[in-house]
Amino acid sequence: MIGIIDYGMGNLSSVQKSVERQNAPCRLVTKPEEVLASDRLILPGVGAFEDAIRFLRESGLVEPMLEKIHAGTPFLGICLGMQMLFERSFENGEFEGLGIFPGEVVRFRFTEEQRAEAGEKLSIPHMGWNQVTVEQPDHPFWHGIEPGTHFYFVHSYHAVPADPSAVAANAHYGYDFCAAMTRENVVAAQFHPEKSQETGAKLLENFIRRM
Repeated sequence: MIGIIDYGMGNLSSVQKSVERQNAPCRLVTKPEEVLASDRLILPGVGAFEDAIRFLRESGLVEPMLEKIHAGTPFLGICLGMQMLFERSFENGEFEGLGIFPGEVVRFRFTEEQRAEAGEKLSIPHMGWNQVTVEQPDHPFWHGIEPGTHFYFVHSYHAVPADPSAVAANAHYGYDFCAAMTRENVVAAQFHPEKSQETGAKLLENFIRRM
């Protein structure tokens, strides 16, 4: 059973429907015992870092999530769900994350030179399709994904990892930024697989069938 962690916000229904299209049993989980009973976990993401991480802590979901991660349970973080896996975020303040990945989450900031080089308006949020450069092509998460594939992004903040070896993919928007991370049984994507059509469906299939 795949547990999709419900923290009171986010695009839960689209993630759930995308998983169901893989003929994989799944459910929304809101209780610690439901997290512990899951064979795989997905932490989706849309919303504010502060509200989401507070909800997880107040609902008692953080400890069972970390227990499952450290026990080797396959875990996927999506967008805000990826950002919460870092040590801290500077979204509207400074807030402590889950600390699975060393590093922090910061807002896009562009120099005049970067704006001029882009030749177009670099609006925030970064929204739409963008090409991803895979840094770990042999990882099972990327099985069958062609080089230079585009995925769908919606975000104003991005991760700055302290461990470059854990970066699974990069993308470019004014400058290069981290688009995906891996660490043993944990994978995370800044983009939205559930909104990325066939290639996103392939990633979800890889997470479900190959991890």
